Amino acid sequence: ILDKMRDKYEGYGSLEANFSIKIKFPVEPAEVQSINFKKKGEAYRVEMAGNTVISDGKTLWMILERNKEVQINDVPDPEDDDVILSPASLFSLYEKDNFAYFLIGQTTENGKVGQKIEFKPLDREADYSKLRLTVAKGSNEFISAIAFGKDGSRYTVTADKITPNKSMASNLFTFNKADYTDYYVEDLRY
Repeated sequence: ILDKMRDKYEGYGSLEANFSIKIKFPVEPAEVQSINFKKKGEAYRVEMAGNTVISDGKTLWMILERNKEVQINDVPDPEDDDVILSPASLFSLYEKDNFAYFLIGQTTENGKVGQKIEFKPLDREADYSKLRLTVAKGSNEFISAIAFGKDGSRYTVTADKITPNKSMASNLFTFNKADYTDYYVEDLRY
């Protein structure tokens, strides 16, 4: 199931996806945010809650609109344990030796029959107790992922619309300082 899902999404030349993320902390109302994700090769762009992350595959620019700030970093290595749900590692998460994972059953979400796969971190110090991924049966499409925090928090990411092989301009995946002349730019690369 996981290999088929990975092969499906990695096989696209480009991808645009709209997701909803529901953030729930104990005794607080849930917050729902929209995420727009674009990927072309190793480059990607994520827009969420007034913030934009742009990567050309080597450099990562985090644009914080509220603070009028841009932070520049190297793209995290997908092999790093801290990068659990990064765009580069989402579909290869199961290939790491950091988890025990197993199929726990079927469910119906958004009218699609899905297979639920649960991941448990082998590191007892991890910030979350488990991750649950739901993949559409037959089509191998990503339906949702839930991270269960040890503090009682839950982060649920649901796919609203996924458009493969969409034409995208290359400048979507590069930072143009001229577009952010009134922003403070901090280079955090080593």
